[in-house]
Amino acid sequence: MSAGGTYFDVLRQDVQSSQLPQVSWIVAPEAYSEHPNWPANYGAWYVDQVLQILTSNPDVWSKTVLLINYDENDGFFDHVSPPFAPSSNADGLSTVDTTNEIYPGGNSGKYAPGPYGFGPRVPMLVVSPWSKGGWVCSEVFDHTSVIRFIEKRFAHGHNLSESNITPWRRVVCGDLTSALNFDNPNDTFPTLPSTTSYKPQDQNRHADYIPVPPLVGSAPKQESGVRPARAVPYELFVRIDDSSSGKLSMRFVNTGKAGVNFLVFAAMSANAPRTYTVEANKRLVDQLTVNADGTYDFTVHGPNGFLRRFAGKQTTQHFWNSHDQAKPEVVEGYDVANGNLQLRLKNDGNARCQFTIVNAYDAGSPVTHTVLGGDSDTVYLDLRHVYGWYDLTITVDSDAAFVRRYAGHVETGKASMSDPALGM
Repeated sequence: MSAGGTYFDVLRQDVQSSQLPQVSWIVAPEAYSEHPNWPANYGAWYVDQVLQILTSNPDVWSKTVLLINYDENDGFFDHVSPPFAPSSNADGLSTVDTTNEIYPGGNSGKYAPGPYGFGPRVPMLVVSPWSKGGWVCSEVFDHTSVIRFIEKRFAHGHNLSESNITPWRRVVCGDLTSALNFDNPNDTFPTLPSTTSYKPQDQNRHADYIPVPPLVGSAPKQESGVRPARAVPYELFVRIDDSSSGKLSMRFVNTGKAGVNFLVFAAMSANAPRTYTVEANKRLVDQLTVNADGTYDFTVHGPNGFLRRFAGKQTTQHFWNSHDQAKPEVVEGYDVANGNLQLRLKNDGNARCQFTIVNAYDAGSPVTHTVLGGDSDTVYLDLRHVYGWYDLTITVDSDAAFVRRYAGHVETGKASMSDPALGM
């Protein structure tokens, strides 16, 4: 720039001469970083310039992945709490070592110890011949995933490993390869809208842009429609056992190919969620304290829309064995071959009960099933019309406090579609 050039002279020269380094980092100047005090149009123009240069040489573009990464978004409108490692057994459990994920505190006690965890979610675009088509990939990633992608690409059978990425983070976060489809590359470049009008008129520093908030607020709306979605490596289950007085046993089961972090929230509690990290093909169990009157209401959040809610009132084994009392429970199973869901409605008590299933994806009437004491019933749900997504709330007539909610996506190992309920 000091010699009278442009922002992109070196990049353009490397691409045109086919000398682009195997790994390149492009850090946009402040005015093009899309921070709130600069127009987002500037960032759109900057990214477009990079794309036009990369695609100007077909040979270079045919072997290039451009990762457009943002470092913050202020956390506005993000309803998902970021994953974090447990500091001790007092706030959760982990099957993987959490070394270097816990801040020890500092400045003579001014700053309290605690987990580092993730920040709020930020956007990321993966632009390449292997990701073209508006695909969505909902595996959990963070900034270290970019480094792990480089590890994966250049290992060539050698142990190439960045030592500053913690074991916990390697388990919870992917390496970005699931965002790509190397079987069907498409290196043709589409015609993009012009960003010429977005180009800054000068290179002077201007006063910060301060938006004027509306007098009447309104919630932002999700863009309607569905998008093609990459397969993600998750297959998760959460089971409970409330037969121990004063405690509820919660078992986390991960039969998928990637580690996950679960967050468990207790209703009407001001405490932070409990956190559980479970590696692939592992499980762990914890004992959660129920309310003094025996009631409980826990909600479990996991990746890619995984949600479970368990609410009810604890009844001791002695009580329901000696009285006419139903003891309902629900167990789910996945039909992985077809992307469907199966529910087993159990009644381990002595009296009959009626289960009512409300399906958020089905505008029809709720489905009811009567199950005798000591018996069970199986419900098979065909999810093909909603691409494997489900959101079911199950109640029973024998216990007004009983609620089981199951929401998420049945993974088949194949590509699917994004959640059709978003943007409705």
